[in-house]
Amino acid sequence: MNLESVRSNSSIALEKLRQLIHEHRHDHEWQFPPERELALSMGLGRRAVRRAMEVLEAEGLIWRQQGKGTFIGSRPVPERQFFGNLADRTNPLEVMEARLQIEPALARMAALRCTGDDIAALERLSRKTVTSSDDDAWELWDSAFHRRIAECAGNNLMLTLFDITQRIRQDPDWRRPRAQARTPERRERAHRYHEEIVRALASRDGAAAERAMRQHLSVLNADLQSIMLGEEEAASPTGQALRSEAGTA
Repeated sequence: MNLESVRSNSSIALEKLRQLIHEHRHDHEWQFPPERELALSMGLGRRAVRRAMEVLEAEGLIWRQQGKGTFIGSRPVPERQFFGNLADRTNPLEVMEARLQIEPALARMAALRCTGDDIAALERLSRKTVTSSDDDAWELWDSAFHRRIAECAGNNLMLTLFDITQRIRQDPDWRRPRAQARTPERRERAHRYHEEIVRALASRDGAAAERAMRQHLSVLNADLQSIMLGEEEAASPTGQALRSEAGTA
């Protein structure tokens, strides 16, 4: 089957899956049949169904959990009373500190556990980010890229921690400074880091994947500081200390 045929079949699968979502949108207990059954019922290959599922998950229309299945809507996060309204009690710089602790470790674990399909999906997601025409699209595909790595790590507790930080980052007030820091040059640089991370994962090099993710997030952290602290404050001893910490984290 040629590439154009695969793309066409994936488009058909995506349309059919969107129809299923529409039909069951009010049934919160409903879950999708296994990929094999979906492919048979649609008369399509599992690869086409899998690709369509990846798009729907990146759009936030479905969520998947290994061993449980695929469900409509966004992945549940712990009840609000469990962790309170963290967005009101933290700030973007603290979230970046948390990401610097969590995501490099997830990348190291993912290098040992990701599959060939995972690598192919990460390559597609990386291309989606660099070709995004606006900040909303960038946020969507960039988040999907980082989340796929978190999923590949195979640790549900760490995945939950990752999801909590992602949920906090969705606050509209928090997205504005990130958008300000996202110049075309910085977007291209982030894409290069994404490619480096994927190469390390494909090589099963956990140390390299961890190092590339840490470098990527450290640079993002410095960019965010330059916006939130202001260039003058960032040049102060306190600002320089924060930059130094980001670069060596």
